Amino acid sequence: MTFLGAATSLAADGPLALAGPPGADDAAPDVEMAAHAPNVASYTLRAKLDPTRHTVHGEGTITWRNASSKAVSELWMHLYLNAFKNQSSVFMRAPIGGFRGGHIPSEWGSIDLKRLVLVDGETRHDLLPTIELRRPGDEDETDARVPLPREVAPGAEIALEVEWDDKLPNIVERTGYDGSFHMVGQWFPKIAKLEADGSFAHFPFHHLGEFYADYGTYDVTIDVPDDFIVGATGPVTETRREGGRLVERHVQGDIHDFAWTAWDGYRVKKETIHGVDVTVLAPAGYDDHVERELETMRFALPHYGARYGKYPYPVLTLVHPPVTASEAGGMEYPTLITTGQPSWLPRGLWFVEGVTIHEFGHQYFYGLLASNEDAWPFLDEGLNSYAENEAMAAWKGAGSGIHFAGLTIGDVEAQAERARHFGHDEKIAQGAGAFATGSAYGALVYSRTAALLETIARAYGKAKMDRALGVYARRFRFRHPTPNDLIDTIRAEIGPGAADNLRAGLFDKGWVDYTITQTSSHPSHGAAGMFDRDGKRETISPDKTARPNRYDGSVLVVRRGTLRFPVEIELVATDGSRSRVTWDGEAESFRVPYSGSAALRSAIVDPDDRILLDEHPQNNFATAPGQATAGAPRVLERGMFWAATLLGGLAP
Repeated sequence: MTFLGAATSLAADGPLALAGPPGADDAAPDVEMAAHAPNVASYTLRAKLDPTRHTVHGEGTITWRNASSKAVSELWMHLYLNAFKNQSSVFMRAPIGGFRGGHIPSEWGSIDLKRLVLVDGETRHDLLPTIELRRPGDEDETDARVPLPREVAPGAEIALEVEWDDKLPNIVERTGYDGSFHMVGQWFPKIAKLEADGSFAHFPFHHLGEFYADYGTYDVTIDVPDDFIVGATGPVTETRREGGRLVERHVQGDIHDFAWTAWDGYRVKKETIHGVDVTVLAPAGYDDHVERELETMRFALPHYGARYGKYPYPVLTLVHPPVTASEAGGMEYPTLITTGQPSWLPRGLWFVEGVTIHEFGHQYFYGLLASNEDAWPFLDEGLNSYAENEAMAAWKGAGSGIHFAGLTIGDVEAQAERARHFGHDEKIAQGAGAFATGSAYGALVYSRTAALLETIARAYGKAKMDRALGVYARRFRFRHPTPNDLIDTIRAEIGPGAADNLRAGLFDKGWVDYTITQTSSHPSHGAAGMFDRDGKRETISPDKTARPNRYDGSVLVVRRGTLRFPVEIELVATDGSRSRVTWDGEAESFRVPYSGSAALRSAIVDPDDRILLDEHPQNNFATAPGQATAGAPRVLERGMFWAATLLGGLAP
């Protein structure tokens, strides 16, 4: 979110096949990577859009396999369009502020099941009479329990026939309509993710989290008026026109969701990039934005492939919604992302590029990994924000966020500034529904996670972080990783210090503030006083111990907080010479001795700004007694604050 033919896309149920040999520039070329996901929940669906009534009629078959170790006697089914049915839904009643969306739609939305039949050999069981749409005392209807007439054994497969009607709301954050523009997400009845222990990870549709599902193959036929243009998950395998209607069939395996859009106002631009057929759908008048988005993908497809494994799908569709439907922008679905930003936005304000690369990154951190976004949103949005920052810096350099009108601000530096204001409020590693506000969710899950990972990369080495996340993304492709999988990978690839800092930063509201509390500088001299030497007592006065043209001193650096990053301290002499000392950051303080041919003038902790989580970087600089006071040579904090505010408002 800030967002082939069927035969070749099917995965075997046996051991996972491995992808082909990696490229020479891969971050983790020795790590085996699954080529396919196990088919657990597959959908063969038909959808017909009425663009005047803003409805979708759907029907089809769901094939589901019990991939757990225990028999199950019920299913849980997500009916997420009911989030927009009334103000009693979890989505509408959550007191979320400071994030996009959350307004009351002028037209409500809903999903109404008309048929739900279990096909059991020659027997057909109607499941509609026993479905439970609500929990006691709660009117939310997005998380339905479906009792089954018999247990489904481990490894057994069942088929469900479904039919339903969608009423789309006017655009509410992720889905809906605006005039004839339709963005159709969370539109079909979807079986919740079954865990290995036989429990379902089911949850209502929350304002801040939605994705977690089993992989399967989606075969979806979309029927719209023939003057509309369709964008959807997966490649088009069949197209026909009949009776004034356009019918497109899309088939894609190894995915866990499906979304589509239809509008009679799209302009279409296509290009094959790095072996992927990329399509951009945008309103008229956005030619420059379309080119900028294609430029982004020319960089991103090979870059992400080298970092996190080759993008495995044959197509990618980029949807730029009309300006009146901006809340449909900045979203991610398998092989389909929505971008955004107003048409007047000039180059140098890299927000078009940023939202495009962020939403594409979700093809990995959400799509190909499928972590539980409801329970651990940082595994999705946080890792993806780090990947966005890394990619934008590799592409655009120091001005990866803003390089305009004399202002150069990095994407990650602005996110770090935003994150500093929320570090003590809540922990990062918590469920999406646990955050008190959308502002805290955005600052912690997106920005602080990204700043934490970037700090680890800067403190311990970017090459090590590139490899660690490369290993993680490849090893857990299609395997639904957990926080421990990430932390264990960091421990193995970077070391225990990095892993401990990551865990503390995620789970314990970890923080750090390096500060210089004391400096001294004076002419060097030997020891004065009384000394017993060779049976005689000798008194040496201070004026006789002076060492010409030599100066001594020290700097006392204090670490406040719970994080322990190695940090450099730079000592600056009055003649301009500089020297550096590295402190492992383990103790609470560290005294740095100084000796030189010129007096100590000043000291700087973390001169290269590696510790982005440092709460008060302005106290990292101090002048020695008797030296002229000077400002710290750092990026202007006020400028960073406004850059963070601007990026936070315009980026996903």
